[in-house]
Amino acid sequence: MKYRKKPVVIEATQWFKNGDHPKDFETVVHGFENGQLREFSPEHRRSNGWEGQVVRYYRSPVIDGQYACKHCSQIMHVHGWIDTLEGGHIVCPGDWIITGVQGEHYPCKPEIFAATYEVAE
Repeated sequence: MKYRKKPVVIEATQWFKNGDHPKDFETVVHGFENGQLREFSPEHRRSNGWEGQVVRYYRSPVIDGQYACKHCSQIMHVHGWIDTLEGGHIVCPGDWIITGVQGEHYPCKPEIFAATYEVAE
């Protein structure tokens, strides 16, 4: 049997660096500073270079940040990391971040995005 993918309108934004996703600094975050619980505003976190909430910094204890990515050849230090329903994924600069039907986020390579999606009017 053959199946056709149901037409679904999605939200997506192309990611190039930390803080690019519009929801990265959308909410107030609670955390400790000098042993005191406090609120950190989106403006405070953005201006101080904190990582985003949707696409976080890429970190790996086994891969050096100067290692070249097997997908895009850029060093890993400029990459992001995103938690998906299936687990974590590396985000290369230029990848699209798609918001799924349940509000989840996941990365998509530009060539796959271009072959799969078109602008919805």
